[in-house]
Amino acid sequence: LGTPWRHQGRLKGVAVDCGGLILGVGKELGLLDFDTRAYGRIPDGQHLRALCEQHLVAKAVIEVVPGDVLLMRFTRHPQHLAIVGDRGEPFSLIHAYADAGACVEHGADPKWLRRIVAAYSFKQPH
Repeated sequence: LGTPWRHQGRLKGVAVDCGGLILGVGKELGLLDFDTRAYGRIPDGQHLRALCEQHLVAKAVIEVVPGDVLLMRFTRHPQHLAIVGDRGEPFSLIHAYADAGACVEHGADPKWLRRIVAAYSFKQPH
């Protein structure tokens, strides 16, 4: 939390974007071993969803627990990622958010809940 937001940032404490946050957390926990920079400032929703489907495990949104990943949209197509936190009801969102200029955590109010498109868990190591 507090790491500045920067498009395609990948360094905790220096700069991250929403994808960089997910990749960094996944790598730090030994749950992801890839990176991609094949996206623009507003990612292609189909490509982002395909990456989630390939590297994470899809689950029902109503079954999310802290540590899960949410695919979200601001417009018609998904273009944002967040991690489910354990603060607030029903949960909080941890994400690198351009409008805040940093990685932040806040409650998942109705406005944010409407933005959720899909949910995923990190794959567990073998």
